[in-house]
Amino acid sequence: MHRFLFFLVVISSLSLAAQKNIYENPRFDEISENHKTLGILPFLTNLDLKDNATQEDLMALEEKEGYAVQNALETYFSNRGKKKKFAVAFQNTKNTKAILAQNGIDYKNIDVYTIKQLSEILGVDGIISGTLDLNVLLSKGVPTDFSIADYFSGNANYGRIGVKISDGDSGKLLWKYEKQIDKKTGKNTTDLIDRMMKLATRKFPYERERKKDRKKE
Repeated sequence: MHRFLFFLVVISSLSLAAQKNIYENPRFDEISENHKTLGILPFLTNLDLKDNATQEDLMALEEKEGYAVQNALETYFSNRGKKKKFAVAFQNTKNTKAILAQNGIDYKNIDVYTIKQLSEILGVDGIISGTLDLNVLLSKGVPTDFSIADYFSGNANYGRIGVKISDGDSGKLLWKYEKQIDKKTGKNTTDLIDRMMKLATRKFPYERERKKDRKKE
């Protein structure tokens, strides 16, 4: 019984923490009214590894981690969409990568383009992008066993992730979710995205049921 109550307290705390880290544009419904398709970009990654990796190797690893998050988000939305419908579709990331490549855009130079430019090139109404700060290679998997001592020593903290949705026409920020990455967050990139997005589900603006409820209000 005590374990069950403890479990409920932990889940409630995580849900509250997730909501506090979420921003939604007060004009979201108005700006996104005609949104039909969103593109998912690779995340801009900053790695701070203890290994003595060369700058070239570090850049290659950052790119790999950035694409891993892009793929994990596509997987999450695909699986989630089988249970609950979204008000928008998500562009296939293979198509996203191909279109960007055809226009001379890759991970190394994507940050010099505006949201509006990228939306026009991809033919989408909005963009999902983000940042990733890591001190481990999350895509390879991380140990999930932890102790109280880890939190005092800092060994439980692996970095931070920020997911945002921007309007294609105006480039305005519509929604943002930030979360610290630690041993309880997930054992790899896919697990991390799945867990963190489930915590944000009630606040995800493109859930069809949620949009209907807001219109009733």
